[in-house]
Amino acid sequence: MTVSTTAGWYLRRLSRMGPLEVAGRAGDTVRRRRWRAEPPDCPAVTGARFTAVLPAGTIAAIPPDAAKRLVAEADRLMDGHAEFFGVARDDLADPDWWWDPKTGRRAPGGYAFDVPYRSEDAAGDIKQIWEPSRHQYLTVLAAAYAITGDERYAGRVAGHLRSWWAVNPPLHGVHWISGIELGIRLLSWVWIRRLLDGWAGAAGLFEDNPVARNQIWHHQRWLAAFPSRGSSANNHVIAETAGQFAAACAFGWFPSSARWRTDALRSLDRQLRANTFLSGLNRELASEYHGLVLELGLAALAEADAADVPVPATVRLVLLRMTDALAAVVDDRLRPPRQGDADDGHGLVVDGAGTDRWGSLLATGEAVFGRLDWWPAVTGTDVRTPLLTALVRPYAKARPSSKDQPYAQVQPPSGNGTAPAVTRPASRPAHFADAGMTILRSPAGIWCRCDGGPHGFLSIAAHAHADALSVEVRHDGVDVLADPGTFCYHGQPEWRQYFRSTLGHNTLQLDGADQSVSGGPFLWTRHARTRVLDTDTSDEGTNSWCAEHDGYQRSVHRRRVELTSATGELRVIDEVRGPRRAARLAFHLGPAITADLVENRAVLTWTRDGENRSAVLDLPGQLDWRAHRGESDPPLGWYSAGFGRKEPATTLVGTGFADSTAEFTTVLGFRD
Repeated sequence: MTVSTTAGWYLRRLSRMGPLEVAGRAGDTVRRRRWRAEPPDCPAVTGARFTAVLPAGTIAAIPPDAAKRLVAEADRLMDGHAEFFGVARDDLADPDWWWDPKTGRRAPGGYAFDVPYRSEDAAGDIKQIWEPSRHQYLTVLAAAYAITGDERYAGRVAGHLRSWWAVNPPLHGVHWISGIELGIRLLSWVWIRRLLDGWAGAAGLFEDNPVARNQIWHHQRWLAAFPSRGSSANNHVIAETAGQFAAACAFGWFPSSARWRTDALRSLDRQLRANTFLSGLNRELASEYHGLVLELGLAALAEADAADVPVPATVRLVLLRMTDALAAVVDDRLRPPRQGDADDGHGLVVDGAGTDRWGSLLATGEAVFGRLDWWPAVTGTDVRTPLLTALVRPYAKARPSSKDQPYAQVQPPSGNGTAPAVTRPASRPAHFADAGMTILRSPAGIWCRCDGGPHGFLSIAAHAHADALSVEVRHDGVDVLADPGTFCYHGQPEWRQYFRSTLGHNTLQLDGADQSVSGGPFLWTRHARTRVLDTDTSDEGTNSWCAEHDGYQRSVHRRRVELTSATGELRVIDEVRGPRRAARLAFHLGPAITADLVENRAVLTWTRDGENRSAVLDLPGQLDWRAHRGESDPPLGWYSAGFGRKEPATTLVGTGFADSTAEFTTVLGFRD
């Protein structure tokens, strides 16, 4: 049994719920028992048709290099090869839908809500099992058919869907447990049907197939019955409502379709606003989930416009703000911050390997909303942008704004779902006060993220890390002072704990404790409170940021960061107000960085685009410094580039004591 399923975990989890959430979950339990005894039946359907097709000329608009990458990926999939979370598979020509190649275990069958999916011993690594069944690799194969007309791709898609439907009947097994999986799977099915529209067997696979109709109906009924609620209403509920809405628009064949469509759109509007700061950043403060929610929102918008369903103006406005925020925070290589949890989750996949996810999102945003003068240039190409933008109506023309009043409406909503014209930031935002994120930049190519925001979203802060006042520094897109990442969720509690710990980030730890208190892998029972005291993000002189947090009871940690624009020199000053306590100050280097540490000075070297680069890190002399790399007992000195993957990287840790008389100054200087 994993740590997350102990009785103590359930009690801690219950303590973070409000009365309405408790009542809702009690109702879910009653409904699950009733469905076990009397499974609902799909109503009879006649005359079903699929009309949400791509406009003529859409496929021809796909850039040739993006199409080439996609077809190469599709051919690899046809040969049975794929990789999920660092685990290579060569069985995808005929997959076992319940098998986990990482542990070699198969998930047990039976009534879905009885499956012990949180236990790796009983069910294997659940993400390894769930990921192929999102059927996003099938959207790649379907897109390859649309581009090439080669029926081999369509035949493989049809065979896998029929196989999946046969071994995963409604409410049976591991794939009917989590709403986010059902929502993303529905969105994949919508796009599979759309991309296969020119294939003679498309109707027989979907609308004329009673098995497919039964699956689609049960997926939507499930999502209507068991929404993520209360403290769990994070990115999961966005995926649920986006998938439900997309299916109700494109597969609107059932008596309940209109109601599902209306309810899902209302929920999507409400949850997008609830999950997004007014500045446009995602409230989970986990950058990859910002990308996931934006992808899902744009995909849902495409379905609405394709079906001519009016969308509340606030839906488009939130997606606009999210897009501008993404453009504002990425570095010179279009990489966003590595903040909070990241599990490589995508909303819609129709691109091959080598396509830049963030460039693709910005390209779509540019096509839908229009780019601003300060946006970074997007030079790459993708398949998804021409597909989505063929369906989405362009946003109303936006006006430039004053810096202090972005997104103010300049005309009221029209009432018919058309977005009002809004003002947008006239220059690149650097400080997001509601999210507590500040980006310091210099013309020398230095990018620095300073974290002074809330611990996380909602009462459990599920995807937060104990990273208050941490910094992340890059030079020309290379991680120098790095956020180590996430690596895993389930099954390896010591690694889950390390990658989200205070010691696992570029900040100060006191008495060996985390700033916030963990109650389990996706649960925080006490949240550090952080406040930003001062920011100066002007383009000249020295940019600065100062913040403090109260996560260490009886002590306050305050940090000031200064970036000299002309030279790119970064200065970090740490103070502790309170009694004398044991201290550890950690700086995690990126995997490309080699460090030569002598006493309290580290010479850093790396290569970028064939050029040798270097920097000097002068560390506080009051602390004793050691370099750690690839240690496992306990974990220290690791970097996770993606979910399920980790590699050794150097971490510099200084140990000593801190009190109100101490000031720790760290200086990072880059050499020409």
